[in-house]
Amino acid sequence: MGVSDRLAARLLEAGVPLDRQELERAARRLVPNEAPLATSDTVTDVVDGLIGLGPIEELLRDPTVSDVLVNRFDEIWVERAGRLEPTEVRFVDASAVTAAVERVIAPLGLRLDRASPAVDARLPDGSRLHAVVPPVAVDGPALAVRRFTEAVPTLDALVATGAIRDEGATLLRAAVAARRNLVVTGATGAGKTTLLNILSKEIPADQRVVTVEDAAELNITGHSVRLESRPANSDGAGRVTIEQLLRHALRLRPDRIIVGEVRGPEAIDLIAAMTTGHRGSMGTVHASSEAEALWRLETLALSGQRRVPEETIRSQIQQGVDLLVLMSRQDGRRVVSAISEVEDSEIKVLYQW
Repeated sequence: MGVSDRLAARLLEAGVPLDRQELERAARRLVPNEAPLATSDTVTDVVDGLIGLGPIEELLRDPTVSDVLVNRFDEIWVERAGRLEPTEVRFVDASAVTAAVERVIAPLGLRLDRASPAVDARLPDGSRLHAVVPPVAVDGPALAVRRFTEAVPTLDALVATGAIRDEGATLLRAAVAARRNLVVTGATGAGKTTLLNILSKEIPADQRVVTVEDAAELNITGHSVRLESRPANSDGAGRVTIEQLLRHALRLRPDRIIVGEVRGPEAIDLIAAMTTGHRGSMGTVHASSEAEALWRLETLALSGQRRVPEETIRSQIQQGVDLLVLMSRQDGRRVVSAISEVEDSEIKVLYQW
């Protein structure tokens, strides 16, 4: 048994609460007698292996890392400044990856096994985790963790970093103040949620905002209520969908509603909110262009059980959505590449990068 294994075994035998600070204190007390060759790094690794995601915890502590991507137990990548980089970090084997995920999702009442081979979870620090295992993951367990960062820049900060020009920031600031309905669109990792967070900072503090998200990432100041969806537990019960939460949100007397990402039939509820008095509402939708964003909203709105004519949905989208904001990656940077106005069936570009 190695130094790390011996120290981990003694901590478990001692019944130390599975809390990072408690474990680290207990481990340091045990080191002189149980593992005199252990270093501070050894203690950290042992604690990571008991309560965290094992070897990738060191990557998640790196403030320059935005995403950690485990393709296989021996192939781990990170994203820094919009660019993917391979790392030297490794798990011992495939089972260690699964065990690490099970450690962090068990307290949430979630499961990951062959009968339930995929899981979405929000970690205690707000980071998002998605993991898949065989049989759906052909090469073994894989997972992606998107780190939560509390620091939310302002529109002025985006101008300073070159993510948007002054005229674009002025246009967005005026749109929020005028309570125009906004939909932020772009590909995966383009910065949609980040921009939504920034725009929310422009909302006056006396307006009541209700946010609806899969994983609570929006940090609204002022008068706000945050709602977060919930997957089914290990018994298959307790699921709460975005669609259900949006209906609750409409009953909470919001001035504005913000949806982290529209992915399903809840699109019809967001569109309804935009056209029935909740001016200044916002949301994001995954699409690579403004026209595709409108088409996707229509498709999602029609995907539920409610039977609404296509013409009615299309008309509501055209009436409800005022501005489309397109995010994209350029040379490793996330930028606001276009701001467009929706007029009837036309898309009028107001700003372009």
